[in-house]
Amino acid sequence: MTSLPVSIDDVRAAHDRIKDAIVHTPTLYSRTLSDITGAQVWLKFENHQFIAAYKERGALNTLLQLPADTPGVIAASAGNHAQGLAYHAHRLGIPATIVMPRTTPIVKVTQTEGHGATVVLHGETFDDAHAEARRLEAAQGLTFVHPFDDPRIIAGAGTTALEMLHDAPDIDLFVTPIGGGGLISGMATVARAWSHPIGVVGVEAELYPSMYNRTRHTQLPCGGDTLAEGIAVKEPGRVTSAIVEALVDEIVLVSERSLEKAVSLLVQIEKTVVEGAGAAGLAALLQHPGRFAGRKVGLVLCGGNIDTRLLANVLVRDLARSGRLARLKIRLQDQPGALFKLAGVFDAERVNIMEVYHQRIFTSLPAKGLITEIECETRDGAHLDRLITAIRAAGYDVQLMELG
Repeated sequence: MTSLPVSIDDVRAAHDRIKDAIVHTPTLYSRTLSDITGAQVWLKFENHQFIAAYKERGALNTLLQLPADTPGVIAASAGNHAQGLAYHAHRLGIPATIVMPRTTPIVKVTQTEGHGATVVLHGETFDDAHAEARRLEAAQGLTFVHPFDDPRIIAGAGTTALEMLHDAPDIDLFVTPIGGGGLISGMATVARAWSHPIGVVGVEAELYPSMYNRTRHTQLPCGGDTLAEGIAVKEPGRVTSAIVEALVDEIVLVSERSLEKAVSLLVQIEKTVVEGAGAAGLAALLQHPGRFAGRKVGLVLCGGNIDTRLLANVLVRDLARSGRLARLKIRLQDQPGALFKLAGVFDAERVNIMEVYHQRIFTSLPAKGLITEIECETRDGAHLDRLITAIRAAGYDVQLMELG
């Protein structure tokens, strides 16, 4: 095998370098998720880092190896790398500039500035921001810090695996999100050098199979709106691709529905908030249970920076899919007492009505007919089925409005 740019010794040195300035986040066994997935599941809560993401590790490891006379660092990022680099650069007294697309949500701009960085908004896309960062690097003599394609970043990311195996030494498989490939490259470096065999499986969103394409020599389309925006990378790194091809056993793809389910389960069961990328490992176990059944699996909850409105939407959609929230379209006659009689069915079935919408105008029904849509809350899918059966038994035409 060709010598790879990162070794287990590099990862151990990185851990010695950064351990006093980062959180040794817990690695905990999840009995409930193990029961659900059929695997033995350990979770590493990297969403408990100060910036709520593992990206601190690689950023700090890189900063601590720069020359003392470095005039400053620069990066192009609209995500967790920006915050990790800004936070630790400020803490170390190193000026940091972060170039972001003009389309970056204001909350991310504000958070990055709050960590002491100078934010430059440039262009409409990440590629525009990256090009401007490289221009400023040359013009101002700054040091560019890549978010993933740098051995120092990879070694820092690999410290996650060292801590996991210290806390849960029985783990025999890492299931790890892949964006640019920095995290899985570090995890795989540790796995292949460990005292017992540890498998490594990567996870990408179906909409962004960039590393899958690179390693399998396929040309699946890459693009779209994904919940896992933190791993929505169109071009993986050159360094990371070489490591992934050499050390990673397999890459699996997960759907948006699996990502949503995983985010929701982590909130409900573990009482922890993760972003889509942070839930990708669990999404793989949910979507491909046969691949992981019986294995002792370590999952990294690599980040927790999710927009609160998006999180609320994910949770409500999951309630709807599980039958705990529903919208029913019911045909009524437009006459006094019609809604009252219908409500009696809901009362008899002990179902809570949350919202009622009447539609008299935009309907193909006769003038004396109307459509009412009722949002309601049930205990589970079976309870919803009983409600629908009771409504039909009472003589009403009812239709369950499905989610996509």
